[in-house]
Amino acid sequence: METTNLLAVPKFCEVYNIELGFVNALHEHGLIELVILQNVQYVQHEHLRDLERLIRLHYDLEINMEGIDVIAHLLKRVEAMQEEMAILRNSQFIK
Repeated sequence: METTNLLAVPKFCEVYNIELGFVNALHEHGLIELVILQNVQYVQHEHLRDLERLIRLHYDLEINMEGIDVIAHLLKRVEAMQEEMAILRNSQFIK
């Protein structure tokens, strides 16, 4: 797999000044996906926004992992409902 759309987690942690253990905990809770190539963990560029949001919840707002899990789940439900509402709005104009 090519690493052009991947960011090495150790480098990411160094730049953002966060613990590698925190990123691993997010992965263990199923909140982020990590790609492992040649014993190096990577995060996909398309997931960086979500990862940054989770970092802010933990480090800026001091929310623990269980709270982050609940918030992430609720945010995904809200996004899904917004998409469904947009589809329903668009289908009204099609008729």
